[in-house]
Amino acid sequence: MLPRRPLAWPAWLLRGAPGAAGSWGRPVGPLARRGCCSAPGTPEVPLTRERYPVRRLPFSTVSKQDLAAFERIVPGGVVTDPEALQAPNVDWLRTLRGCSKVLLRPRTSEEVSHILRHCHERNLAVNPQGGNTGMVGGSVPVFDEIILSTARMNRVLSFHSVSGILVCQAGCVLEELSRYVEERDFIMPLDLGAKGSCHIGGNVATNAGGLRFLRYGSLHGTVLGLEVVLADGTVLDCLTSLRKDNTGYDLKQLFIGSEGTLGIITTVSILCPPKPRAVNVAFLGCPGFAEVLQTFSTCKGMLGEILSAFEFMDAVCMQLVGRHLHLASPVQESPFYVLIETSGSNAGHDAEKLGHFLEHALGSGLVTDGTMATDQRKVKMLWALRERITEALSRDGYVYKYDLSLPVERLYDIVTDLRARLGPHAKHVVGYGHLGAGDTDWKTVWTLPGDGNLHLNVTAEAFSPSLLAALEPHVYEWTAGQQGSVSAEHGVGFRKRDVLGYSKPPGALQLMQQLKALLDPKGILNPYKTLPSQA
Repeated sequence: MLPRRPLAWPAWLLRGAPGAAGSWGRPVGPLARRGCCSAPGTPEVPLTRERYPVRRLPFSTVSKQDLAAFERIVPGGVVTDPEALQAPNVDWLRTLRGCSKVLLRPRTSEEVSHILRHCHERNLAVNPQGGNTGMVGGSVPVFDEIILSTARMNRVLSFHSVSGILVCQAGCVLEELSRYVEERDFIMPLDLGAKGSCHIGGNVATNAGGLRFLRYGSLHGTVLGLEVVLADGTVLDCLTSLRKDNTGYDLKQLFIGSEGTLGIITTVSILCPPKPRAVNVAFLGCPGFAEVLQTFSTCKGMLGEILSAFEFMDAVCMQLVGRHLHLASPVQESPFYVLIETSGSNAGHDAEKLGHFLEHALGSGLVTDGTMATDQRKVKMLWALRERITEALSRDGYVYKYDLSLPVERLYDIVTDLRARLGPHAKHVVGYGHLGAGDTDWKTVWTLPGDGNLHLNVTAEAFSPSLLAALEPHVYEWTAGQQGSVSAEHGVGFRKRDVLGYSKPPGALQLMQQLKALLDPKGILNPYKTLPSQA
């Protein structure tokens, strides 16, 4: 056997990420992750019904008798104070606003069942709401729907220390669940920038993708079971903890990604992978998007089973993060940046593999500059550059957001196209996202080639109907022309319900409508969302 040679680290690899007291600014807390940046004097968000052509369906309105019934079901959990209802009526992006006059805060599935039974009998519309961190208006009312919050349904019910199976209520905050399982040497299979506020029930209801998709796949694979309350109050118990169960229809899959339109998720059983013993992050500068793609291909080949994330962002993203959040880039200015994470069981083995890859990438011109981090504090600092892009964009003005799945070779072309199309009518057009979205199994990181997830964002001083007309349907037509998806991971919600035809054939849309009519015949669950509007 040949002796193991020492690594010849290039000088740029030995530079650590800037310290907390340097140019990185304040640490990232839950509110910072959520981008809570409204200040006194912030203009009131226009009512959704005034900005968009939407007609209220013939639902009943809440009466005093209804309020009395709700108070009996959830004593102390009925909120009618107008000031307290302002925040849950407005979406995270502050672009949509409903006018709900009632918010209910149940603690148990039984209370949710009683609420929905009453609403079904009275024909009262219900808007389920978790952490209200969605990007497509799926979690806020359009008119006066009753808001049903899962915030008080926040208990961990069980955790199996051998299998890693977690059972918890839908209102558990993702970051708190992550902390809980990490203390037991496991991790959650998903990670989001909004983890300090989002709820696991909302994550499942929207089939959130996030930063660990490359390694652990989608929630369709990691969610083992669900408890769901149907529109008429029926409690559907599909809360199995079995990984292998081949008994007929897999009913839980209906509710993953249905955004509360078929039933309200109250309890989740999810498989958590073991906590990796070694985590390394590299933040690199690339001279072009072609080099970003080549870097990803090289990553897969050289890092194999330890590659856990591959994120990219363009130069404008980094400029906005610096301008609005005062986070400085740890590498030289580049047209594109890449964040690579590895996670495995052997620190020496992983560091050697990553070192070889980085030397190759630098020597071949794929990468022009970079930095590495291994300790947890610096790892979090590098991840903040990617996780907080959404917050920086929200501070730049009104944001038009698109979340697209496209063939990797055309992934960034739409950004270039829009910059030329919009010119000075937009402040900024940026693109960032994930590469390697595809089928992934639990033991390897072999991912089927083909698609990536682009977060396309356009900022302007204020909402402009003419700018919206220049963007839509152009963005959706362009995506359909590439056989892409109009929603890679954010869901459909209110914003995209009438553009599903760009990604779904008529037969699929008809079947979706039939499933909705079967499970929610009165249409009271999250109306005006997910499914195309019907004349």
